[in-house]
Amino acid sequence: MTDPADSPQPTSQVPAFMDEFSLIRRYFHHRQGDSVVLGPGDDAAILAPPVGQQLVMTQDTSLADRHFPSDMAPEDVGYRCLAVNISDLAAMGAMPLWFLLSLTLPRVDEDWLACFSNGLFELADQAGISLVGGDITRGPLAISIQATGAVPPGQALRREGACAGDRICVGGVTGAGLLGLEQWQAGQRYGPAIEHFRRPRPQWELGMALRGQASACIDISDGVLADLNHILQASGALGACIDEASLPEDPCVLAGCSADKQRALQLQGGDDYLLLFTLPPPLPIPEGCYCLGRIEAQPGIRLRQHDGTVRALKVSGWQHF
Repeated sequence: MTDPADSPQPTSQVPAFMDEFSLIRRYFHHRQGDSVVLGPGDDAAILAPPVGQQLVMTQDTSLADRHFPSDMAPEDVGYRCLAVNISDLAAMGAMPLWFLLSLTLPRVDEDWLACFSNGLFELADQAGISLVGGDITRGPLAISIQATGAVPPGQALRREGACAGDRICVGGVTGAGLLGLEQWQAGQRYGPAIEHFRRPRPQWELGMALRGQASACIDISDGVLADLNHILQASGALGACIDEASLPEDPCVLAGCSADKQRALQLQGGDDYLLLFTLPPPLPIPEGCYCLGRIEAQPGIRLRQHDGTVRALKVSGWQHF
């Protein structure tokens, strides 16, 4: 990580000697993989890409009270912000390798930094991804992460490639992300939906397993309908029919929600960070995944209801602007 002149200055919580170099050494030096020749502390990192692999790169910026609550525990902030990036790598079928961290802080708070880095590296160790550099500046709380992964040539998953007749599959039960956010905003701090919102688990193992299997793939950040529509548009303005009876439910997570509320959460809720993918028949559906319906040639997304009637759905989900 480089050390700009506008980095946070010491406050009463930090000894005078705790400059940006000290912050980096204390909180952001961590064990690294063999592919890291030189990590944080110099002007730039030196990395050894896997032989014969293509690199996959993604970047996301998370803002306080926009992408995570400002009162969220710092270890959860660190975990969640990295999870969002690893989920993008998973959607491409990439093996996580390295990430850069740009951290903007309103002030230096050693307790916050210690907890933030603990949550960050908890997930980094699980995924086998190494922090190799970044930046620290002063300003409103914001975390920007650029992550890199690797995939064999020609095997990266893409949004394009779905065909009529493919099954629409999802890597788990959707809806917990939005429900967790709503519960948080209502003052709750514990429960399975809040746990999912705080610490979504990116599906990098599933993404790698789908290489050569899935015809298209995306991670669910904006909601099933919105992200499925991205696949349909990228694949040539196709359509889809979702079977209401096939929507997977978790009675523990969605307990207390009406049927209409459950359906809205499952189809429109974002922040799930599960993989949504299309699978040509007769390939088997991976364990723990569910088939929601099929890709169709007719444009638009439709819902086959429990009584067999089919109605058009309005595509909606998270909007940044």
